[in-house]
Amino acid sequence: MPDAASTGRRLCVVQLLPALESGGVERSTIEIAQALVQAGHRAIVVSAGGRLLPLLREAGAEHVALDIGRKSLLTLRHALALRRLFERERPDIVHARSRLPAWLGAWALRRMPPPRPRWVTTAHGLNSPGRYSRIMASGERVVCVSGTVRDYLLAHYPDLDPARLVVVPRGIDPAVFHPDPRPATEVRQALATEYPGLAGAGPLLLMPGRGTRIKGHADGIDLLASLHAAGCPARLWLLGAQAAGREAYLGELRQRAAAAGVADALLVTPPRNDIRSAYAAADLVLQLSRKPEAFGRTVLEALAMGRPVLGWDHGGVGELLARLYPAGRVALGDMAALAGTARALLDAPSPTLPAIPFTLRAMQDATLSLYDQLIHA
Repeated sequence: MPDAASTGRRLCVVQLLPALESGGVERSTIEIAQALVQAGHRAIVVSAGGRLLPLLREAGAEHVALDIGRKSLLTLRHALALRRLFERERPDIVHARSRLPAWLGAWALRRMPPPRPRWVTTAHGLNSPGRYSRIMASGERVVCVSGTVRDYLLAHYPDLDPARLVVVPRGIDPAVFHPDPRPATEVRQALATEYPGLAGAGPLLLMPGRGTRIKGHADGIDLLASLHAAGCPARLWLLGAQAAGREAYLGELRQRAAAAGVADALLVTPPRNDIRSAYAAADLVLQLSRKPEAFGRTVLEALAMGRPVLGWDHGGVGELLARLYPAGRVALGDMAALAGTARALLDAPSPTLPAIPFTLRAMQDATLSLYDQLIHA
């Protein structure tokens, strides 16, 4: 990893995002802040804060509390606060990771006297194309979290200079995500005091993801019903689907499970910090988002844990499965093929999976190298 001594200069990098609650954007922000600090640089994050703020501070980064992600006209006032922050701290690079923070950051930079900080954006998602979303392609360097994102941007913004786009895949930490030596049944038994629904026989399907319709929970329940109809007493764990404000949606899912006769085989829980134990407890991990994912970090995490993954073959999930685990790909919406592939993967011996090339260190090194190249361009 490049450090301040090797580059001959201590950088100051400001990252902009809405909040530090949960999700891939937040995790990537903290991971890059940690890498900057470890390399002897200065890392500042601007957000509304949230439950991951202690992790950011543990990494040695600084935090400036500004609610720059709230969709309100009042949020525009924070552009002036950002400009003052940039003028005071004189960062080398401002790195925006979400649309509204990016608009505010770009406005603040344009109103600064030169020399201005260099401008970097990361396209973490496949946002609806248009002027509002195009801000994420405005960076002097645009980090794309997958080849899928790069192709998406070029398809929707054909005048975009491809030379500004840099693919830096998200990465996992092999020290955290590696095969658990215990059988899945043993891990489930250990978790059963916390989640009684994990006790008992039958394979466990794990579906990590927020409680939102696009994550494909309904397809997971229909798959569960198909497996039961075929004589496979599987259970389905929707990890992370339970959250405040999602009660009506979860009610729909439970009604769907009841109508299919699999209500007793469905477990719905809030997110947990120790997702590693959830992967270790699973016999099969599902990634069934109906909306294409930009990357699909859960695919990497599960495969690194030695767990087979079954997913729709589109977006970043399809991209990762094609490279790392083709046996888990199913054409989007083909429920018969989904059930057949699930049965085949559950009946097969534990797969021998390739080493995961997308590591946290590789992502951190590539991002810091990009910063260094931009500063010395």
